[in-house]
Amino acid sequence: MSSIDRRQFLGVGTLGVGYGLAGTSPRSAHAQAGSSMPRATGAQDATERSVRMSGDGLGLTPEEQARLWAALASDGGIIRDSYSNGGAVERLENAFAELLGKERAVFMPTGTLANHLGVRALAGGAGRAIVQADSHLYNDSGDCVQTLSGITLIPLGAGRPDFTLGEVESALDRTASGRVRTPVRVISIETPVRRHFGATFDRRELDRIAALARREGIRLHLDGARIFLQAAYEGREVAEYAAPFDTVYVSLYKYFNAPSGAILAGPRDLLDGMYHTRRMFGAGLPAAWPFAAIAHHYLPGFVDRYRRAVDVSESWMERLARHDAFSFEQVPKGTNLSWLRVKTGEVAAFRRRLRDRGIALGAPREGRILIGVNETWNRRSADELADLFVASL
Repeated sequence: MSSIDRRQFLGVGTLGVGYGLAGTSPRSAHAQAGSSMPRATGAQDATERSVRMSGDGLGLTPEEQARLWAALASDGGIIRDSYSNGGAVERLENAFAELLGKERAVFMPTGTLANHLGVRALAGGAGRAIVQADSHLYNDSGDCVQTLSGITLIPLGAGRPDFTLGEVESALDRTASGRVRTPVRVISIETPVRRHFGATFDRRELDRIAALARREGIRLHLDGARIFLQAAYEGREVAEYAAPFDTVYVSLYKYFNAPSGAILAGPRDLLDGMYHTRRMFGAGLPAAWPFAAIAHHYLPGFVDRYRRAVDVSESWMERLARHDAFSFEQVPKGTNLSWLRVKTGEVAAFRRRLRDRGIALGAPREGRILIGVNETWNRRSADELADLFVASL
């Protein structure tokens, strides 16, 4: 099949992230022969040059998403699914299973459900699950695991992005000494951690905890919503992070730019019948291809493209830090988020001047601005971005 025509694809607006300055664009979602869309040539319009310095993804508008769907569909690249099975959904599941090094992957409409059903399946019934006290699953999922599946969550490591082997051992000892036997069946680990601005779980502790879990017959779930970002920052394969875990959740909307969606990957014997459980929870969407098609479009080559964006951001920070008006605070063990301080009395005017130059900067928080690295950073060079910041003071 032919890939989307360059003129046709430019109608998608800012979707062409990574073209031009960033090099090769992502493949079209349906390009089975491995073909790529051409690089941008000649002048680029303002939308292709805009940089969004917040969030994990491109921040596509509904109009941009609609144009991309139309472009992919006109090229014959979207195959309908049936209640989230087959078609574009199955193609996406297979692609993620391969990248994550797992036997099977299943589409979920939300990350909340992916985390829930992953822990539920691993627990295999009543039991307890260890989680980070500051994890998304414990704080932001409406107690779904406890309420809907009867699994008690044990939070560890309050105020930190991770917990230690010693804390896990203490929790297991307390559980074993109870008058009523309710064993810990699952340990769930989130990395990077949303509530700690993208900080990662300590790698050494994770390895030690995983070894303990294997010895004790405890199963492991990874909330890897942003694990592809961590892979780009640390120069490791995504499958390497997923390897110790029985199940893995990855977000489809945070940086693969789908309107919604998630992937839950793991062993075939655990996930082959998961579509029944998914439907029981009201999540067997009659048509999930709109989510799958966009995510699959941005999946091939993502880590390489994102690594280039990281390189641009790090060079930009290095250049800007030489100027007296700017300083940075890195998140300890962080990934794509950092804090910028700007020494100017008119931050609102500074942000407005940047916006007029095609740079979208977030609002200040207690005198600092949270900077997020995403693929839009590939649209300008580090030198150009630094010059624009200085010129906007």
